[in-house]
Amino acid sequence: MQKLGRYLLEDRLGAGSFATVWRAYDPEFDTDVAVKVLADNWASNADVRERFLAEARLLRRISSPRVVRVHDVGVQDDRPYFVMDYVRGGTLAERIGHCRPAEALHLAAEAGYAVQALHDAGVVHRDIKPSNLLLDAGRTPTAVVVADLGSAKQLADASGLTVTTGTPAYMAPEQAYGTGGFDGRADVYALGVVTYELLTGRKPFGPAGPLTLMTQRASKSSSSLPTIPREPGVPDGIDALLRTALSMDPEDRPRTARAFADALLSREGREGAPAGSSRPTHLVIWLSAVALYLATATATWLVR
Repeated sequence: MQKLGRYLLEDRLGAGSFATVWRAYDPEFDTDVAVKVLADNWASNADVRERFLAEARLLRRISSPRVVRVHDVGVQDDRPYFVMDYVRGGTLAERIGHCRPAEALHLAAEAGYAVQALHDAGVVHRDIKPSNLLLDAGRTPTAVVVADLGSAKQLADASGLTVTTGTPAYMAPEQAYGTGGFDGRADVYALGVVTYELLTGRKPFGPAGPLTLMTQRASKSSSSLPTIPREPGVPDGIDALLRTALSMDPEDRPRTARAFADALLSREGREGAPAGSSRPTHLVIWLSAVALYLATATATWLVR
C-alpha cells in the first residue's frame, strides 16, 4: 500500500489536471483523512506548486464546519501534498437525478450556506459545481461542505481579476468572458446552476462544450430558461428565483449566497412539503385541542 508520510493511501476519490485526492488512513489518530497530492508532471513547476500550497493555506485559515479543514502539509519525492478532513457521504454530483424536490431545495440551500462561509472569510470560490460540494452524512439532516479551493481568490483581489478559470457550465458570464472584475455573485450564479440541476437532472443551458456554451449564453438571457417541471413538492416561485440567480447581470442576482439560500428555504417552507403531507397551522392545532377537550368532557359526563 502506498504511503505519503505516515498516511496510507487506500482509495482514489478523484483526479484532475493538477492533483489527485485519496482517501487515506492516519494510524497516528486512527482515522480516515483525505490527501490531495500534486501531479508528478506539475511538481517541478514553481507557479503551480505555489498555487497548490496556497490552496492548503487558504483552507487552513477558514474556520468553519462548512469548509473542509487542512490538518497537515508535507512533501515526498519532491511532490507536495496536504491532508484534509475526510467527509463521508460522497458529493452532490451523485445526487443529480436522484433528488426529490424537497431534498433538492435543502441541499441547494446547504450549498448556499457553505459558500457564504467562504465569502464571510473573504474568499470567492470561482469553481462551485456538484463535485466540489461534499455531503456530510454524519450530520442530520445531511449538511453540505465546500471543497477544492484551487481556483479560489481573495475577494479583495477578485474585484480586478479578468483571468478565466473554473468549469464553463457553472461560470457566470462576467467570469467566463473575463470582461471585468467580479465578486461573490459569480458563485451565486453557479449555485443557481447547481440548484436547477438538482431539481431537473440537467444543466440549464445544456451539456455544450466550453466554446459552444459561451456562445449560447452570449445570445441567451435567464428568462429563456426551460420551466422547472411543476412536480409535487416544487414550490411556486422557484422559476423566478432561478432566473434571478442566473441573470446575465450580476446586479440582478441575489446579493449574497446566504440570501439565495434563505430564499430557497422560504419557498420550501411555504409550499415545499412533499405531496400528500401538510403543515399544521395554529388554527388547526387549536381546533384539535378544543375537540379533544370536548370529547373528554362528554365522556366524563356520560360516565357520571
